[in-house]
Amino acid sequence: MPQSKGLRHKTRKVFRKHPRERGKLQLSRILRQYGVGDKVVIKVDPAIHKGMPHRRYHGRVGTVVGKRGRAYIVQVKVGGEVRTLFVRPEHLMPHAS
Repeated sequence: MPQSKGLRHKTRKVFRKHPRERGKLQLSRILRQYGVGDKVVIKVDPAIHKGMPHRRYHGRVGTVVGKRGRAYIVQVKVGGEVRTLFVRPEHLMPHAS
């Protein structure tokens, strides 16, 4: 059988939660508001599947451009081009700069 190439292909180590992080959902991550121009780190929460970006963007820093529904529009520079992602706030963290 050929190996399936799904959306979460090869994510066993990337999306693993540490034992003290398991089972909890921080409300502050959902309720935090981001403004246009804010720098955010894309940190995927594997327990929440809605609004989850692809694993290639995990750990990347992007800029919030706008909002669509509950999700934020984030622009990430990958190589020489800028990609636009729609990411829910559960998968975002403020960038410490």
